[in-house]
Amino acid sequence: MGARDRRQRRRRAVVVGGAAYAAGKHRAAKEAAESAQAEPPPAQPEQAAPSAPAGSTGLSPEGLDQIKQLAQLRDQGVLTNEEFASEKAKLLGS
Repeated sequence: MGARDRRQRRRRAVVVGGAAYAAGKHRAAKEAAESAQAEPPPAQPEQAAPSAPAGSTGLSPEGLDQIKQLAQLRDQGVLTNEEFASEKAKLLGS
């Protein structure tokens, strides 16, 4: 098995693993939303919504972890710079 085959398999494992993780988080969020609809939240006084910190990307902590994981794979030589940039763009929604 060549280095290219190993790199492709590792990349596929990262992408598939990330998708499975995201699907599990989506399912948990959906279940939480359904249970929240069943029980009305307690009344709270109105508060102004906190503003996002300067430079915030709106990226979830899981998405940030995935980008860090991809960067590690790039640094190890598993992913090329182009592959890293492509996957990062997908996570950022660009």
